[in-house]
Amino acid sequence: MATPTPLADRLVLDSSCWLEYLADTPRADLFAPAVEAPERLVVPVLTVYEVVKKLMRESGDEAATAALALMQQSEVVEIGLPLATDAALNGLPLADSLIYATARHHDAELWTQDAHFEGLAGVRYFPKP
Repeated sequence: MATPTPLADRLVLDSSCWLEYLADTPRADLFAPAVEAPERLVVPVLTVYEVVKKLMRESGDEAATAALALMQQSEVVEIGLPLATDAALNGLPLADSLIYATARHHDAELWTQDAHFEGLAGVRYFPKP
């Protein structure tokens, strides 16, 4: 069982973190404190898309609908012009750049398992074993 990680005031979870939690994998406990504090979460609309699409494909409509309901308990952030222009400048791939820009715009710490983010300001990186 993984040790829970202390929470920042505002958090963004990358899609892979949501998927670990929703699938109840051995790493789910790493991300449970964040998911279970919806008042602290900022959810990029792109993350909603990625999670719902994957769950619909792999687990069915019921799992995708449950995930959507859970994610909507937090602040879901759409992509606007300021966010898009900041994302264009951060040098990351499209989805990653929008997720990172969302975290920066909301003074939130980004939790991720994606090596693209390692070492960036405001990121808590959880390397996969």
